[in-house]
Amino acid sequence: MGRLSFLRLFAFCSICLACGMAFQPQTTRSASPKAQASASPHQPLDQPPSTSSSLWLPLVTKSRSLTGKWGLWLNGPKLRGANIWQRIRVPSLDQEYLGDEYIGPPYSQADFNRLASLGANYVNLSLPGLYTITPPYQVDERAVAHLDQILEQIAQADLFAVISFRSGPGRSDFTFYRDGAGVWYPADLLVETVWSDQAAQDAWVEMWRYTAQRYRNHPNVVGYTLMVEPNADEVALDIYDPDEFYPRYANTLYDWNRLYPPIVQAIRSVDAETPILVSGMGWASVLWLPYLLPVSDEHTVFVVDQYAPFPYTHQQPNQNYSYPGTFDLNWDGEPDPFNWAWLEAYFSRLQAFRERYPGPQAVNEFGVVRWAPKGVDFLRDQIDYFESRGMNHAVWVWDSSWGPWQTWGSKAMNYLFGPDPNNFTEVPNEILSLLQTVWSRNTLRPSNYP
Repeated sequence: MGRLSFLRLFAFCSICLACGMAFQPQTTRSASPKAQASASPHQPLDQPPSTSSSLWLPLVTKSRSLTGKWGLWLNGPKLRGANIWQRIRVPSLDQEYLGDEYIGPPYSQADFNRLASLGANYVNLSLPGLYTITPPYQVDERAVAHLDQILEQIAQADLFAVISFRSGPGRSDFTFYRDGAGVWYPADLLVETVWSDQAAQDAWVEMWRYTAQRYRNHPNVVGYTLMVEPNADEVALDIYDPDEFYPRYANTLYDWNRLYPPIVQAIRSVDAETPILVSGMGWASVLWLPYLLPVSDEHTVFVVDQYAPFPYTHQQPNQNYSYPGTFDLNWDGEPDPFNWAWLEAYFSRLQAFRERYPGPQAVNEFGVVRWAPKGVDFLRDQIDYFESRGMNHAVWVWDSSWGPWQTWGSKAMNYLFGPDPNNFTEVPNEILSLLQTVWSRNTLRPSNYP
């Protein structure tokens, strides 16, 4: 089992999504990788043949097209908002907690209206992809209908949206909490063959061609995230250091630098304008961004997901790690000083990458458990940094108000609930006030954007 993946369970769902098992953090992890890339320059790949053109549906269009989507990622920040999370339901596993539809938990129109009323102007839709997870890989009509519905709700709330696929051919959502396989969910639900099967990778390319053709003219869709947190390094190879990964596995099926360029090419064959959001591997961490090899695309945004340092952002209520503070940051058993200087040094990789590859950067996800001591200061310092660099950003997570889901589990990053881990009702709190203050800086919405 991977050493980081069980931590991802806590980041994404706060609790095992079947039986409410308490999270027990791992205590070992390799040291931080170096920041200098060692992989060879990427060589363009031939575009795989289309296997699904006969399945394309008519384009989704509105009364007008939103022009200038690229401008929303330049000279920012202009987009400040939150993520939503959904996955394909497994009725025997999920009971009523994720609702009773194909994908859950369900979001109501009121959920999106409330987010907009707090000042947010965009949502990162962290959702299942539009192709089946297992072969024969083909359009998943129910996933398409679901995304159509979500985007209609987004439009009604006057929000921008980024489509971000968590799952798709050869990859199930359970990759994000893989250590639970055979423990709290059946092991066969864990699908990670996208990192070993060329057919799955080809289908991931075709899934995005289909998606881009369908939504290219949607006035609320302002970006495509090609894959939420590419993770072959851990799940396939149990490697955590890019300097160990790239000399051995560059340009293999495990290499995201090999997989994502054909996806970009497929999207651009049908959609020349919508911005494409690309991260590095290593769960899209800042540490792996320096190893991303950009392709020649005029509308690429480089993104990271920011949960470092994990011992702080994912601590349990009784650990009381504070910011600033002193505790073990790198799993070596020795205490380390944790403060803004640590974060600033960590974020320096963003500037180094920009100097090599100029272009907009954004933060697709960031957050901290709501009970972390001085968590509001931690978030404020990061947001101030993102803002100073003109980076759009989306906090994790804007939860569904579906009753069973609201009261199930720790809801570790639901910032409506305040710092008490046992509270599951909305209360005034510092983090929510901070987010409202930040979101109040938004001035652009689909209804007023030219």
